[in-house]
Amino acid sequence: MEPAALERFHSPGKGSGLRSRRRVRPGELLYRDEPFAYVLSKEQLGSVCERCLRRNEKLHRCSQCKVAKYCGRSCQKKAWLDHKLECRCLKSIEPNFPPDSVRLAGRIVFKLVMCPSERLYTFSDLQSNTERLSEEMKDGLRHLAQTLQLYLKTEIQDESQLPPVIDFFQIFTKVSVKICLLDNS
Repeated sequence: MEPAALERFHSPGKGSGLRSRRRVRPGELLYRDEPFAYVLSKEQLGSVCERCLRRNEKLHRCSQCKVAKYCGRSCQKKAWLDHKLECRCLKSIEPNFPPDSVRLAGRIVFKLVMCPSERLYTFSDLQSNTERLSEEMKDGLRHLAQTLQLYLKTEIQDESQLPPVIDFFQIFTKVSVKICLLDNS
């Protein structure tokens, strides 16, 4: 189904939704797209291709950062647009390694800077649920935002030069899914 056959809507108390503008057959594919951003967990690095996510014991590593690994040249080339900025960041903080959530947030920042237009939703459409977070959780996310700022320093020297939609703290409030948020649902 083409994105035009789908429409966004707001559901009070539940946030944004997506629905079809026509009847749908059971099992019909409604929409398919590449993920906006993703990272492998630290535990998966080295055993899964960074691009196609297939398990492979003979992966070729990025010659620059030596972290990203790919099953072949094709996957490495396809991943380069998403990886090149991250690659420099990873090299700049050696021998340290950022938490998975910081790497994910970094990829989101790079994607928002490189290609701000998205299809059905924009990143700013995502709910943050900041008001439902405990002060302890907010402090933890602020710490992650500071870690992200240090991680991205080689590519983004001054956070204030970024578009307003790119707020490091808000990125973490939008991508962090915590069980405590579900307690009050």
